[in-house]
Order: sequence, then C-alpha cells, then structure tokens
Amino acid sequence: MSDVTHKAPGRSHRKGIGFLELLDKMFPNEEAATKWFEEQRWPGGKRTCPHCGSIRTTEAKHKMPYHCKDCRKYFSVRTGTVMRSSGTPLRKWVIAMYLMTTNLKGVSSMKLHRDLGIAQSTAWALAQKIRQGWIEDMKFEGTVEADETFIGGKEKNKHEHKRSHVQGPGGKAVVVGIKNRETNKVVAKPVPDRSKEEIHGFIDEHVKEGAKIYSDDHRSYNGLSNHESVNHSVGEYVREQAHTNGVESFWATLKRGYNGTYHKMSPKHLERYVTEFAGRHNTRDLDTIEQMIFLAKGMVGKKLSYAELKG
Repeated sequence: MSDVTHKAPGRSHRKGIGFLELLDKMFPNEEAATKWFEEQRWPGGKRTCPHCGSIRTTEAKHKMPYHCKDCRKYFSVRTGTVMRSSGTPLRKWVIAMYLMTTNLKGVSSMKLHRDLGIAQSTAWALAQKIRQGWIEDMKFEGTVEADETFIGGKEKNKHEHKRSHVQGPGGKAVVVGIKNRETNKVVAKPVPDRSKEEIHGFIDEHVKEGAKIYSDDHRSYNGLSNHESVNHSVGEYVREQAHTNGVESFWATLKRGYNGTYHKMSPKHLERYVTEFAGRHNTRDLDTIEQMIFLAKGMVGKKLSYAELKG
C-alpha cells in the first residue's frame, strides 16, 4: 500500500520529528497541511479525480478547490478518504496522526481533545477514522507464529447490559494474531471464540500454503499443515525453533496500551484498536515522517461515518 523505502533492521537509524519542529516548521498553518496531504495523494502534482479517476482536473472557485472536466464533479484532497465528511482542519488531522504514530501505547481521546482543542467526541471519532489508515491486506509466507490472547475486563464485574458474552477466560474478548519471523510484521483481529473453525479460518486468510506455522498446544491448532507446537500446559515454551515469543511480545505491547492508555476497548470497536497497534508495530522501522506518509496513504479509499461509529 505504501511506496516508502524500508531500511535495515533495528531502530537506531530512525529519524524522528520533534513536536516544535512539527508545528513550527513542517505544519505552521492549514495551507502547509493541505499541501502535504495533496503531495501524498497526488505525487508530483499529478492530480486525479477521486470520483472517476480522470486526470483532466482544474482548480475551481468553489467550496471545493478542484473540478473534474469529465465527470463534472468537484473535489478536494479529503474526497474519498476517511476525512471526507470532517470539518476538522487538516492541520489538526496531521497533528493527531503524529501523536498516534509516535506514542507506542496509543493516545487517549481526552489527550487529543486537550492537545487539538476539539470536543472529546470529535477527538474520539477522529482517532477511530485514523486507525483505518493502518489496515493492510497481508498474507504471510516463510515462518509464522500464531497465538491468541484475551482483552477486556471480567464479565462478572460489569452490569448485565454491558456484558459482551464473548467466550474467553473471565469473559474477555478473544484476539488472534500471526507474526511473520522474516518480516516481523503482525496481523491480528478479534474473533468470536477460540474454536478450530475461527482459528483455522484466520490462518488460512493470512498465511500462504506451505508456510511453517508454530503455535502453542491449544486444540484449535490441530490439523494445520506444516505445523509444530510447544506444550505450554507442561511448561514448555521453547523447543529449538518452536516458540511463540515474537507474537507474545506484540500482545505485551497491546496490553500495555490497554492498561496504560485506553483502560477500555469495547468489543464493538476493538478491531480498530488492534489494527492500530499492529499498524504501528509494522511501520516502527520507518522514519517518523515515513510512518505518517504510510498512514496518510492508507486513509485514501477508506470510509467510516460517524453514524457507523455510533450506530
């Protein structure tokens, strides 16, 4: 999805951006933010119509800055992105993207509300929409680790009308994930339960045939081809190359974000939070500006209305 260049392993080479540099030099005003978003969407000024794909576009004296000569529709850099119906200035969008990219445990909507000077409800919706930019369609080959974890408070501590009734230890939501050892990339999402059908379905969707799969000894992994497990139930966690340490490290980061930043991830929106942590993990070796570019490009072609969020 992104054409940014990957660098050598490790993160000591990464070039960061200070907050004052972001505000004073890179995005001092709305015009600079608009120009940056346009450069990411239309590199080299090769503007195309989001409605029909035509290159026959012109500037317009209209509430929308551009006009397509072919479909005769007006558009802006927001059109056809998660920002399409938002009245929030683009400068605030890019600052929110920076904060969500550089804070490894995530950013609460209350902090975005304070830092951006917008309503908390607007900040919450803004963050949910930005998370759409981290969605990737990935299918791994080589060697992968598969595992599942549990997110959320105990059902018995909740009021009856707030109980999710998701099947998992203590009533917590089940999240399944896969990490590719060659690329270190992760894909993860909530599933209804730990059944063989759910686990195998997720693995089939994201792992190519012939890949070597390592997991623990849960029965849901039985029957996978080219599969080897470690027996956690008897205290076996590593046996030569068989282990799930990599994906378990990702779970630790996700749970630090849950406990330290968000405190609650509702089952309805849990998938977007998991996508955020996976996306941030998968781009962590890029410079900060490259991470932001990746996110900006990922927001194109996505949609998430406020009605969908609140419905």
